[in-house]
Amino acid sequence: MAVRHSFAARQERFSQQIDKIIKSHSLRGSESLCRLLQYLAKQALIRPDAPLKEYQIATEVYGRPPDFDPQTDSTVRVQAGRLRLKLAEYYAAEGAADLIVVKIPKGSYHLTFEERSLQPKPIDSGGQLRTVPASEAHGTLVEEVVPARWRVSLVLLLLALIASLIGLGSVWWNRRVQSSTTAKLAVPRAAGPLADFWRPFTSGTDAPWVIFSNAAFVGRPETGMRYYNSRQDSKVAVYDHYTGVGEVLAIHALDDAFGTFGRKIPVKRGSLFTLDDVKNNNLIFVGSPSENLSLLDIPNMMEEFVFQRVASGKRRGDLSILNKHPKPGEANAYLASPSDAPLTEDYAVIGLVPGIGFGRYVMILAGTTTFGTQGAAEFVCRQDSVEKLLHEVPDSAGSTKPFEALVRVKIARGVPVESELVAVRRR
Repeated sequence: MAVRHSFAARQERFSQQIDKIIKSHSLRGSESLCRLLQYLAKQALIRPDAPLKEYQIATEVYGRPPDFDPQTDSTVRVQAGRLRLKLAEYYAAEGAADLIVVKIPKGSYHLTFEERSLQPKPIDSGGQLRTVPASEAHGTLVEEVVPARWRVSLVLLLLALIASLIGLGSVWWNRRVQSSTTAKLAVPRAAGPLADFWRPFTSGTDAPWVIFSNAAFVGRPETGMRYYNSRQDSKVAVYDHYTGVGEVLAIHALDDAFGTFGRKIPVKRGSLFTLDDVKNNNLIFVGSPSENLSLLDIPNMMEEFVFQRVASGKRRGDLSILNKHPKPGEANAYLASPSDAPLTEDYAVIGLVPGIGFGRYVMILAGTTTFGTQGAAEFVCRQDSVEKLLHEVPDSAGSTKPFEALVRVKIARGVPVESELVAVRRR
């Protein structure tokens, strides 16, 4: 006898499925994605035939202002894409046996619910197959009677499985013994000032995220490009798929350094960065706030050395590093070589500051040009230069204290050749 479910009962099961996904490992810790999933589910259950607009989601879920323009702000599209990936990840693992599948079809924000039906199973003593309808799948218990001829095959299958498990167990044990022996003989690779300096990012189980600059540009390479200006470019197409060569080489230097610690570093471009990343991860920002705009979204990142455009004079519009509390012998501001001359000198900030989440840290590696950024990254990836920095910032309980440092980077033919400390401030 088929079991009929009322509309209200179906809605309740759909709501329970949403709650289950939100509590899953796939979405754990991602507040913005959970909020988006709950909103889309609510709209799908209350107004199943009403299409959802990007503007509606941006203003009601992410608190964007009434003048929100989807052409210049891709937040909703990016978050919806991340949610699709997380749903696929959930149903590939934890939710593989769930009877309700939640999807967001591409090209739409309208969330759908699909009910899986059970597969045909042998259910009578004669060995005949009968399909169990989806309507009977919920609330109907069917007793299976396995014919005698199937029992022999089942026993043989179990014996073969046991033999395979014994073989795999033997291989696993041999590898474990070999791995244990190798580990005892291995000499630790991470030692010295470099390991001490990066300990806030290597002491835990999670690897830090590297967020590299991904500035928004308008124009095209063929006709000329410039930084996006929200005041005059609100209706212009934005290109956010460019970054500097210094940032690329900076990430290479970081990857080499963390490789000596036996760690890998995930990399993410700045335009995909969210505040959830700050709460849940240690972060390393590569690039100045003029291009790595994500830095501007996090409060109290830099207090002593601040990036600022020159307001007047011959260097008007150039990016400088403002020294908020200059000491004797220090300048009020530092700039790279003028744009109409060969680039031979740049300045960069290296900063270790507390993150928003408990026990989290943020490292900032930012030059006024892409080569200054490269020089800053290479500075913190070498034993000798890091040792000099640690002399200025003693560690506490085996971990580096928060600080901000200003570094001068000498450049020859587009390559940082030497870096030196100019000033250090403890936080």
